[in-house]
Order: sequence, then structure tokens, then C-alpha cells
Amino acid sequence: MIAGLALTPFDAAAILIVLAAALGYLNFRFLKLPSSIGLTIMGALASLIVVGLDRVFPGAGFGHDVVQFIAGIDFQTTLMDGMLSFLLFAGALHVDWHEMARGRWPILVLSTVGVVLSTLLVGGGFLLLSRAIGFELPAIWCFVFGALISPTDPVSVMSVLKRADVSPALEATVAGESLFNDGVGVVVFSILLASAVSGEPFSVLHGAHLFAIEAGGGILLGLAIGWIAYRAMCSIDDYKVEVMISLAVVMGGYAVARPLHASGPVAMAVAGLIIGNAGVAHAMSDTTRDYLHKFWDLIDDILNTVLFLLIGLEVVTIPGDLRLLMLGVAAIPLALAARSLSVILPLRAIRPKHRYGLVAPVTLIWGGLRGGISIALALGLPDGPGRAVILAATYVVVLFSVIIQGGTIKRVLEYLTAKETTR
Repeated sequence: MIAGLALTPFDAAAILIVLAAALGYLNFRFLKLPSSIGLTIMGALASLIVVGLDRVFPGAGFGHDVVQFIAGIDFQTTLMDGMLSFLLFAGALHVDWHEMARGRWPILVLSTVGVVLSTLLVGGGFLLLSRAIGFELPAIWCFVFGALISPTDPVSVMSVLKRADVSPALEATVAGESLFNDGVGVVVFSILLASAVSGEPFSVLHGAHLFAIEAGGGILLGLAIGWIAYRAMCSIDDYKVEVMISLAVVMGGYAVARPLHASGPVAMAVAGLIIGNAGVAHAMSDTTRDYLHKFWDLIDDILNTVLFLLIGLEVVTIPGDLRLLMLGVAAIPLALAARSLSVILPLRAIRPKHRYGLVAPVTLIWGGLRGGISIALALGLPDGPGRAVILAATYVVVLFSVIIQGGTIKRVLEYLTAKETTR
């Protein structure tokens, strides 16, 4: 950013927090939009301003500085080994497992079969679209894009559910599905990416074996560390220590997951459910419960703010090729169609005689927002001919999802709820 000065991880974090705080203040003070939408829009506008300044003052190198700054962030480590664990744990704390249990089969099927089906549909469609527009992208990289764009972002989804008036059971189902499809999606993405980078042919049996080990190991690890934390909290009554235990679960549990080849995201979702339900109900005083929720709400908001700011800033990193924009726009209906089929077909399969109203599938489809996790996975891709293509498509799909879907879901659900009530 400044000639001769190396950007340390602390410098990068400081810049992001200062930008997030400043834009968050401007949004709250003037735009008054939901934070995810407001920060994404302002981040995108800031990026366009940088691009414009580059055109007016080509020698200044504003765009180059921003690109270098974003490129200097190790997204694979920062998000996958850090932020994601905090986000999923914080999200799981607020999910009622009694309500979630009522939707356990839809959650289980949608977060596994649904994610795999969506990955296949998006990957196959993206291969055809990219070839039609003129990009010779290898098939395995198209399925990598399918894997990173298929999971819905629990942060975005829960933000939407707070604004929309849906039943507790549906809210828990959507939130639970979003939490677990995220963990499963990261596992599928990691398996496909390893095959793409190695250049070896993808084996379905080998992939299924790795999936079973990582996802199953994540569930078992989450149960173990969640239970240990719950028992420790039961034996004391000190809000400082109990909040510290929850922090230890996230950081220590995620660190342990890697050498065990277990899925850290899945483990954090399971551990968060245990502490957020059994722990809150039986192991905490009212004071501890209040501090725990406020602490994790703050962590959630800070990380959420930074991620959505990065979504907006990402446009600077995309090469100026009109075909990339065309491919990104074409990927929007593809992602929506794949999400629709991956929701409707599994629901019909597990409950063939059940007549779902309009509210449930629309909440799952239109309210299934893509967000910071898809962006971070795309930014963490290794350099190569396919990176810019996937990055551009991811950016356009996420931008549409956050701004258009996120901005209209409340009104859409209110309309459908009123329509079903008058029947």
C-alpha cells in the first residue's frame, strides 16, 4: 500500500476493521439498509471509485494497491482455518434444536443430497455456459465452482430470518440446513479442489470415502468437544470462565480437527448446537447466558461486516473482460435453478404425499443466500487460467444474492403469507 512498507497481518486486519467501522457508520447513519446489503453496496461503490480513479489517473496505481492488498490476505487460512469456525459456532448458538428436530429429515437431506445435487447441476451448467461464451475451462474446475456456490451462507440466511416473519419451525429448518450445508459444501469443495489441483482423474468412490471420513469425523468431534464444554460449564458459575470455555471450543476444536482429518465446520456447528441448547438451558446462570450471547453476537457482527466489505471490494481483483460479466450474469439463473431443484426434488422424495405451501420452499430457495463464504472460497483458489472466471462468476452471483434476494425476501414472504392466510 505504501512504497517500501510490508503489510503485516495486523496491518491488514486494522485496515479492514477501520473501513468496516467507517462504512458501517455511514450505512447506519444515512442509508439505513440491512448491514449485509449496505456494506456490500458501499464496498462495491468504493471499488468502482478506485477503478474510476485508475482510469482518470493511470499513474497513481490505486487499483494495483487494492489488488495487492486483497491478494496479500491468505483467505484459505484466514477464513477456512479461522473466521469460518467462529461464524458457524455463533450461528449454531441461536438455533433451537427442539424446533430443528421437527425438520431433521429435510435438514439432513437438503444439507447432503441437496448440496451434492446442486454441485452437479451448477457444475454441468457452468461447463456449457463457459464453453458457449468462449472460456475453455476444464470440467473439474466447473464442478469446483458448483461446490463453492451451492452452500448458503448461514450469516446471510440468519440475518434474513431475523427480518422476516416465519414460523419457529421453518426458521430452525432453514437455519439448520444453512449451517450444515455450509460444512458439507466445504468438504465437497475441498475434495474437488484437491482433484483439480493434482490433475488426477476424480474418483467418485474415493471422494465418497473422504466425504464420509471428514463429515462423520466432524460430527463425532463436535459431539465430544461440545459435551466436554457442557460438563465443564455445569460445574462452575463464572461468566468470564464460561465465555472463555466457549472460545476454547472454537479455536481448540478447529485446531484439533485438521490433524484428525475431520471437518472443522461440521464440528463447530454441532458443538454450537450443544452449548446453545443444553449449555444455555442447564449449565448457565442468566448472567452467563446474557454475556455469552452478547459476546458471540459481537464476534458474529464484526466478522460479518468484514466479509461483506470484502465482497464489495472484490470487483477490483476481476480482470476487465466483458465476457466475464456475461458469464457471471448467466450464472445467476443457473444457480437459482440448481437451488430450486436441489430443494424441491429432495423434499418431494422424502415426503411424496406432503403438500408444501409456498412459504417453505420459497424461504429455502429465495432466502438461500450466497455470501462471504463463497467469496472466500473463490478468493482462496490457486492462481491459474480458471481462477478469474470462477472469481467473476462468484462475485456476480453473490452480489445478486445479497442485494436482490436479501433485499426483497421480507416482502416476498409477507406477500406469500398473506396469500396463504386468505385461502
